[in-house]
Amino acid sequence: MRVIVVGSGVGVATAARELARNGHQVIVLEAGARFKPFTRRVSWTEPLRRAGLLGKESNVSRFMPAYRTVRADDELTLVRSVAVGGCSLVTCGNLVRAEEGLADIGLDLSPEFEELERLIGTSAVPEERWRPLTREMFKAAREMGLEPMPTPKAVDMERCISCGLCEVGCPTGARWDARRFLGEAVKEGCIVRAGSFVRKVLIENGKAVGVEMSRAEGSEAIRADAVVLAAGGIGTAQILRATGMEPSDTLWADLVLTVGGTAQGSRQLEEPPMAWYAQQDGYIISPYLDVLSHWFHRPWRKVSLNDRAGVMIKLAEAANGTVLEDGTVRKPLIDEDRSRLERAGKEVRALMERAGVQGPYVDGMLHGGHLGGTVPLRKGDVESMRPAMLPDGLWVADLSLLPRSQGLPTMLTAAALSLRVARRIA
Repeated sequence: MRVIVVGSGVGVATAARELARNGHQVIVLEAGARFKPFTRRVSWTEPLRRAGLLGKESNVSRFMPAYRTVRADDELTLVRSVAVGGCSLVTCGNLVRAEEGLADIGLDLSPEFEELERLIGTSAVPEERWRPLTREMFKAAREMGLEPMPTPKAVDMERCISCGLCEVGCPTGARWDARRFLGEAVKEGCIVRAGSFVRKVLIENGKAVGVEMSRAEGSEAIRADAVVLAAGGIGTAQILRATGMEPSDTLWADLVLTVGGTAQGSRQLEEPPMAWYAQQDGYIISPYLDVLSHWFHRPWRKVSLNDRAGVMIKLAEAANGTVLEDGTVRKPLIDEDRSRLERAGKEVRALMERAGVQGPYVDGMLHGGHLGGTVPLRKGDVESMRPAMLPDGLWVADLSLLPRSQGLPTMLTAAALSLRVARRIA
């Protein structure tokens, strides 16, 4: 069977690997180019940042061509990576089982979680490599009854150089990303075509029979026995709309807000980000120096990189976003999300103060990067792992299937969903 898989992130790589290993002819079509990490130290940008010459967050692609930003609301920016490897290239490498809402639809991904954890390998950042401030924050979180724990990571700690720049591309290859699975798929005969922008799925007699795509040389139609969309909550929804189908107006993004303070000589970038986390009701908190806020958020401009201290709030929010065919996103922040962010912010400020971080405490840029929910699974879909709205031969294998925002790292869940889908296809 010939299968086209659209995208090249965790969902695509997992599905492509599984299908290729089972003897299917797999073609991966990725809109972006091959990825190159940002190899310069962030301090290189300091003079420009202090002078306000970096501009707004959309300029991040000047440093990292793979990054794409879209304004979903006056208050909210969504961030994703368009390159071979997808968003896995710019994560912190966290492997957490994010499964909020899955029991409600009768979906248990435990077998896939266990298999992938063994396959990828998990480890934690050794405490001796935590910066002193991170230790103090961990102690403060324990004293506050927040029950912090080391974050499981897909990182080879022997190769990790603690540069703190996971989210602009690992320079040593210590952090796992989707290219590992893609490489295994290629060894089984899979073809990966970068720079291939899929516009729509070709439907004939109620069945998906291929895709129409654009490359530098022009448009091209490729036929297949099955098509798998895994271009993320935005990309998958765009393709469906162009094909004449209506994705669900339930995009979620897992909101990220980093509270910044000052701690002289904290040098928070000299350790892997999110070394520990504490899970609360609908959100987590974790030590984190938000590079996007440092570069582009005006209120953060006064404090130097070495003295900036940050704690992240990652919040599960309302699934209320709409994706249009041109990639425009409309996702307003609702009052309930604002209230929960405010409550979490007070908790984080109390933690920072207890750990010795000085004020004034300043909120960073509100953004989201886990994009899902636009083709959500329902109870009746779980057995087939294919939403009922899709025509024969068309599948989805990314976070678009996940009905609810998680407020947790989602890389492992994206892979688990895709693995289950690929086995249904096979």
